[in-house]
Amino acid sequence: MNLEYFIAKRLITAKSYKSSISSPIIKIAITAIAIGIIMMIVSVATGIGLQNKIREKVAAFNGHIVIANFDDNQSQVHTQPISINQDFYPKFKTVEGINHIQAVANKAGIIRTESSVEGIILKGVGKDYVWTNIKEYIIEGRLPNYKDELNEEVLISQYLANRLHLKLGDKFNTFFMKESGKMPNLRNFKIVGIYNSGFQEFDASYVIGDIRHVQRINKWKKNEIGAFEVFINDFTQIKEIGDKVYKEIPPTYNSVTIEEKFFSIFEFLKLFDFNIVVILIVMIVVATINMIVALLVLILERTQMIGILKALGANNWNIRKIFLYNAAYLISRGLLFGNLIALALLFLQKTFGIIKLNPQNYYVSEVQVDINLLHILLLNLGTIIICLLVLLIPSYIITKISPVKAIRFD
Repeated sequence: MNLEYFIAKRLITAKSYKSSISSPIIKIAITAIAIGIIMMIVSVATGIGLQNKIREKVAAFNGHIVIANFDDNQSQVHTQPISINQDFYPKFKTVEGINHIQAVANKAGIIRTESSVEGIILKGVGKDYVWTNIKEYIIEGRLPNYKDELNEEVLISQYLANRLHLKLGDKFNTFFMKESGKMPNLRNFKIVGIYNSGFQEFDASYVIGDIRHVQRINKWKKNEIGAFEVFINDFTQIKEIGDKVYKEIPPTYNSVTIEEKFFSIFEFLKLFDFNIVVILIVMIVVATINMIVALLVLILERTQMIGILKALGANNWNIRKIFLYNAAYLISRGLLFGNLIALALLFLQKTFGIIKLNPQNYYVSEVQVDINLLHILLLNLGTIIICLLVLLIPSYIITKISPVKAIRFD
């Protein structure tokens, strides 16, 4: 019994189908599994990669949470100062999950050159500003130095530099209006660095300079600033930490998260979650249907073998397991090829940035990739489990095969 059963099991493996009529069906099934896992891995990696990169960009230029006066927190310009002498500055000790807090102040102005005029917002930053957040977006020049004496060094976006016909090392005049209606304040700045965030909303407006210029223009004291930018460790906890921060700050201040401040951007990001789910469902369905068809063909082609096994004493479940093992082998082959191809494509994109995007629509200039081995492992396990569970249904046809009729089947 055991010898015959073992021989039958070996005969029913995928290798025995290479010269049979089911060979094309098996190849199609393996190909469908491979294409399915490629699509799933690529969609998850690029979708999550794009979400993470856009979140990083928004946070790099705005912080995760912004603390300011109620009126100023809803606008890009800070008109009412707040004191830098706070219990939560320079370290927010009462709320866990915060890694940095920095002081900033924004002032609206107009840059005028010989050929062009542009409205801008001077974002004043100081010694506590974390430059590592935006360092990767510097495409030319260097970072300004605001640790010593007040200076005229600024960062300007490539977008504004092109529109104003300015280049690295150039100086330009900026006019800042006074609320009293008097003659505007004039400041002369020097470009020491040019950045390109790919974020049109920011690139079209912001020039980064010394916060002391904003304080002098507004006639603020040295301990008066426009707002605090708070950075957190885990973005998934931004809502919880944002609520805790709001409860800890003085009642005259307001705090908003970047999810609230840039609501439309984060609503756009949520669409990627829906798209990823749709792709996963479609690919699983397609792969499963192909495997069902392949399994039915294999069962039909091996009807006589099934009859012989039953005549030798094998029960229905044992025979079903043989076919399910065979299906698992086919699925694993498809997953192997699919994973290799998917990882190769992702590494190529991550290394060379082959596929480009329009930053005006996607906020990034190329497709972003997040290669997470845990996500890949879960996708593979999920595919195997779902396919095998669904294949239990067509394998039930084995229980309906009569040994006498099956042996005579031709």
